[in-house]
Amino acid sequence: MTVLLQVSDPHFGTERPRVMQALERLVRLQRPDVLLMTGDITQRARRPEFSAARAFVDRLAVPATLVLPGNHDIPLFNLWARVWDPYARFRHVFGATLEREYDSPQALVLTLNTTRWYRHTDGEISESQIERVARRLASATPAQCRVVAVHQPVAVTRESDQVNLLRGHERAVRRWAQAGADLVVGGHIHLPFVVPLHERWPDLPRRMWAVQAGTALSTRVRAGISNSVNLIRVGADRHIERWDYDESTGEFTEVDATPLNP
Repeated sequence: MTVLLQVSDPHFGTERPRVMQALERLVRLQRPDVLLMTGDITQRARRPEFSAARAFVDRLAVPATLVLPGNHDIPLFNLWARVWDPYARFRHVFGATLEREYDSPQALVLTLNTTRWYRHTDGEISESQIERVARRLASATPAQCRVVAVHQPVAVTRESDQVNLLRGHERAVRRWAQAGADLVVGGHIHLPFVVPLHERWPDLPRRMWAVQAGTALSTRVRAGISNSVNLIRVGADRHIERWDYDESTGEFTEVDATPLNP
């Protein structure tokens, strides 16, 4: 079995030390194969925030790490940097490549940069990104769980979050379903949930899920939901576990599990 740990929206600069320590303990206990960070690594894209994030990732020491930027990882107040080199600080700590992949016998994970320097919070996906991912998905083996990671959501559960949907999300979902995608994972709205996309769009050619994570470490929790991460387990059995930070015990605790097998 391959285990993916999805950590989203930690917003370093607003992180909670006790929660960080609890997440480190969870990683030591669960020993995930992949750390998947789905954006908003920092609060304001400042150098100390990126340095703290890098140090935290290094302490986790997960064998494979995939990190994609969120809208908070682009400078907001430094307009020159935002226009001319918006990802400079991100690249300095996490590497030059903004879109990466993890390929194993049990999982194919593709990350996409859906941020744009000219958008404050909204995400956007281009036709070239959609097609590039579709071609890669189509090359996966039947045994692989095919995962696409973005920052902004492709599905929401609240009317008020409609404005946060990824621009081009329906076009992307339909194309990726044709190409064999199983999961589209994201963050941005700090709410954890799993949505069956094949129920939202019954004409999709396959079963497919949107997987959202809450904020892993930040004080910026939403709707009374504690800090939260996802463990995605894929192999002969596939399921998604939601783990929330429990204030009473000081540990992350499994609160929900969603099976993905037919």
